[in-house]
Amino acid sequence: MRAGPFRSTELRFFLTAVAVGLLLPLARRGPGAALGLLLAGLFAASTTRPDADLLYLPALAADACVGLLAARRPLRVTLPAAAVTLAVQTGSALYTTSGQDVFVTTVVALALALLTAGLLGHSSRERRAHAAELRARTAAEAVTAERLRIARELHDVIAHSIGVIAIQAGVGRRVIETQPAEARNALATIETTSRETLAGLRRTLGALRASAQETPGHAPAPRDPAPGLADLDRLTASTADAGVRVEVRRLGGPDRPLPPEVDLAAYRIVQESLTNVVRHAGTPVCRVTVERSADTLLLEIADDGPSGPTGPGPGPGRGRGRGPAVAPGPDPAAGTGHGYGIVGMRERATLLGGRFSAGPRPGGGYQVTATLPLPAAREGTPTP
Repeated sequence: MRAGPFRSTELRFFLTAVAVGLLLPLARRGPGAALGLLLAGLFAASTTRPDADLLYLPALAADACVGLLAARRPLRVTLPAAAVTLAVQTGSALYTTSGQDVFVTTVVALALALLTAGLLGHSSRERRAHAAELRARTAAEAVTAERLRIARELHDVIAHSIGVIAIQAGVGRRVIETQPAEARNALATIETTSRETLAGLRRTLGALRASAQETPGHAPAPRDPAPGLADLDRLTASTADAGVRVEVRRLGGPDRPLPPEVDLAAYRIVQESLTNVVRHAGTPVCRVTVERSADTLLLEIADDGPSGPTGPGPGPGRGRGRGPAVAPGPDPAAGTGHGYGIVGMRERATLLGGRFSAGPRPGGGYQVTATLPLPAAREGTPTP
């Protein structure tokens, strides 16, 4: 193409572009093989001493292959490939340049272009590795959060009921011979509480399986409604069966239903607090205050126990009931004398952006306080 009627710069550029373009599919799958072919063609073409402009495109394509190697391969592969590429390009410059100054300038330009391609490829590799690490960390955090949620839910579902069952079992065992009627009442309470606990466990397990069953082609699993503050009467009744009378005060008007997550968290906080009163406070009376304002829900659970906190701890653990009762003792989940009740309540409040505190009262006893934020009502939205 350099002689005769076919001597055409445009035609030579076109043929060079076609030759380089044929290697693009190979460069995507195997940049190392494409780089080898480009370097062989570049050096072979340079020995014919063509115009230097015709070799710019193959040289840049070789740099791009080095960048792909840097993006996909470790440095132990990229660095030798870059060194070989620079050596071949330098050898090609010996045939296409004249004069030492032009040769040095060309080699410097080739080296800078190769370095730029390598750095861009390495940066892309680092970004992908960082993104993969973030995805793995996010997945691990999601798994941890789900495990904590399941642990809180199972703890709250079981702890209250087991405390009531333990106390009533102790009552029944002690009075079965002298007061058969009281023993029958204790057994009836155990039966009712056990059924409610089993229903709660089934609801929790059903929620855990729902994500797998609610896929295309599967019917959604039926779900029972989650408990909320509307179930406080049933909760206080079961607490009364365990020997602690609960006085409930509701302040503020229920102008609209609570969000489900707030309603469930509030119920679980009250439930766990009452469980701890039954197990540790040593008092027959407990007060629960539910105060609702426009943007917050305030929960206060207080008792006048002489020594025991409503939170888990190595308190006296005296059981109360219709007669003598067994002492349920410290939380069996406690590895160091402290269980997970206070931790779970604090987590529930914190996850909703609220505040939580628990501690002894100045006049004796113990108090749990939780403040949960409520979403603002939208103007013009009808109240359901």
